[in-house]
Amino acid sequence: MKTVILIGAQGKMGQAAMGGLSKHRVVTASRSGEGCDYKVDITCENSLRDLFLEVGHFDAVVNTVGYCEYAEFVDMTEQQWMTTVMSKMMGQINLVRIGQEYIADKGSFTLISGILNVKPIPLAIADATTSGAIDTFVKCVAYEMPRDLRINAINPTVLEEAWAVYGDMMPGFEPVPGRLVGKAFERAVDGFLTGEVIFVDA
Repeated sequence: MKTVILIGAQGKMGQAAMGGLSKHRVVTASRSGEGCDYKVDITCENSLRDLFLEVGHFDAVVNTVGYCEYAEFVDMTEQQWMTTVMSKMMGQINLVRIGQEYIADKGSFTLISGILNVKPIPLAIADATTSGAIDTFVKCVAYEMPRDLRINAINPTVLEEAWAVYGDMMPGFEPVPGRLVGKAFERAVDGFLTGEVIFVDA
């Protein structure tokens, strides 16, 4: 049994990940901290360090959060871009950059990207761009990870459980059940893959 830090545990994607981590001791965290063991803001280096220090020993980190602004490209402000970049991209990069100092040998990081970088939709240019950046980061940084650490990304399409919220934005997409996405998180944490983008699409 591993100790896994799951960030974003209360969200739909977090619940899907939780389903794939049932054999482990899961320590939960979120930005609000509501209903979780810890409070963490992935955009804040000190917040990440505090989380890792408070948890102590851990074998894996699974992240399911990354805030994105949605707007047409011609209307996107620099602040909207930076909000997305600092959360979905730099927040996750810093999670690994800082987390590798604290995680156990042979531990693993699992990040979240998303299908919109390969199947774009209107209004989602910032989400698509940062998802693509995370996929590239994972493929490349795997060669530089110390102490036999592993890193992968889950790139899912929309969840069935979230279709009521996102369905109107994604005509022609087929949602997938959270249980299937949970299996992808299980592969990332319990397998031997590293530097992989695990796609979950219909």
